[in-house]
Amino acid sequence: MKKMIKILSLVMVFGLMSINSYSVDEIGSGSSGGEFVKVGAAGAQFLKIGVGARANALAGAYSALSGDLTSLYWNPAGIADVKRISANFSYTKWFAGFSHNYAAFALPVGESFTAALNITSLSSSNIEITTIDRPEGTGRHYTVNDMAIGFSFGGYLTNQFSFGVTAKMIKNSFASLSSSGIAFDVGTMYNTEIQGIKLGVSISNLGTEQQYTGQDLRTTAKIVSQLNMSPIDAEYIASSYSIPIIFRAGISSDLIDTEENKLTVAGEFTTSSDVKEQFALGCEYMWNKILVLRGGYRFGLDQMGFSGGLGLTYQGGGFNGAVDYSITPTTYLGLVNRVSVNVGL
Repeated sequence: MKKMIKILSLVMVFGLMSINSYSVDEIGSGSSGGEFVKVGAAGAQFLKIGVGARANALAGAYSALSGDLTSLYWNPAGIADVKRISANFSYTKWFAGFSHNYAAFALPVGESFTAALNITSLSSSNIEITTIDRPEGTGRHYTVNDMAIGFSFGGYLTNQFSFGVTAKMIKNSFASLSSSGIAFDVGTMYNTEIQGIKLGVSISNLGTEQQYTGQDLRTTAKIVSQLNMSPIDAEYIASSYSIPIIFRAGISSDLIDTEENKLTVAGEFTTSSDVKEQFALGCEYMWNKILVLRGGYRFGLDQMGFSGGLGLTYQGGGFNGAVDYSITPTTYLGLVNRVSVNVGL
């Protein structure tokens, strides 16, 4: 057990060093004029879209909370508290006709461990192709489809210390172009058993660089345009790009925990390889184990701040179920609505 804890600690340290090294490299390769901003330094941006109505109602202060399969996104160690055969389905109405979907299925392995499979996708409606000559549109369309498929395993190493690891395949595609790669998420959680205080740490998207290939990069051209020769087949080589590495550290506590009332507060610090640091605070109140009200605020974003939501839960007869809803206003892009359904047998 102690050896496993040391290994997980080393992975966390390596992840933090990776984020720092990545940021330094980007600073060195950028312009020397003005303040450096990491935005745009990574691709596969759909990996930063939060999963689940409950977590997003708390503004993403979720790395130290657990109990449902959406925790696989925030901290895979949360899967340790999923003790039943469980499934989760989440839908997000994103901006500009995009939809974000998540599905997960978990199966306990023995008394202390759980395995899970999850799928995340971001897809667009038809987007009309425009050109310089035809800015009003060509009559042709393309779509954007991003997907990540992950396998997770986690459990308790001691009565208080849990871990989780996810290996995932990532694919980005638009029009005829696509890229793919693999990545890993790792997380730990520690239950102090004092006032319900939990500590959580996770690193997401430790993986390979990706590079687009596809039909739209292929063409025919002359090697020397002045020579009287037939054009040859050629292909443009796209630059490779990194995926966003995300580090999260969170804390949660049950301020009130009685038969009829439960009040949980949570806080989280987030830093990424391509955006500035962020902080989140969230609060959740459950009445009579049926009705749940949530609210939160995220600091460090120019578009999103406040979030809120509610949920209905049911436990009994060997069945656990929950339906959650969240809403996040944005500055210029309207409202982001999320719905999640969680079942356990």
